[in-house]
Amino acid sequence: MKTTPSIQPQHADEPAGRTDLGRRMAARRAALGLSREELGRKCGADGNYITYLEEHSASPAIGTLVRIADVLGVTVDDLTGASAGRVRGRSTARRDTALVSLEEDECRTLLGTHGVGRIAVFNPEGPAVLPVNYLIAGPDIAFRTAAEALAARAAGTEVAFEIDNIDDVTAGGWSVLAVGELESVTDPEEIQHLTATARSEPWAGGPRTHWMKLTPVRLTGRRVAHES
Repeated sequence: MKTTPSIQPQHADEPAGRTDLGRRMAARRAALGLSREELGRKCGADGNYITYLEEHSASPAIGTLVRIADVLGVTVDDLTGASAGRVRGRSTARRDTALVSLEEDECRTLLGTHGVGRIAVFNPEGPAVLPVNYLIAGPDIAFRTAAEALAARAAGTEVAFEIDNIDDVTAGGWSVLAVGELESVTDPEEIQHLTATARSEPWAGGPRTHWMKLTPVRLTGRRVAHES
């Protein structure tokens, strides 16, 4: 599987031969705190080969890509960038489809599988839906924002939080919806714990150090299921 060189501007400190595959590998590996040697050991490859894949144009075997993607917790399409521009949800619906409600325990499990969700709040201009990087802290859904941001100003109001997954291959998917009151986190120890637990910084960048949390009072989910 040959990767297509990125057309994005080259960073000054980035290897000249790096492709989208190498860039995505390096970024995901760094986010997980893995060295090249550790990644190589976990997927059965030499650390020098990982270095080569990250810094040069290469055509690794599909088996190698599958093992690397598995260790990095992504799909091969995610790793190669094949899914980056794909419009999801356009596959043909199947005739044997049923919408199944999820139990609360399964909803909580699914919440732990994602890192980006959408929070719906009300503001003077009307409803707004905001994407946020989040984490699960006990019963709470927590995320960081700017102190003056719309989400921070929604403290003390009822909000909704949603995540979903769409599978175009099977024309299926699921969604989870949590509803509850949004709170600002003010306890120093709790803030310290959340900051230490967070696996990444908010993708939006900027000084987003104001922690918010939602303790769901209603947690529901649905799955598109197929009879065969």
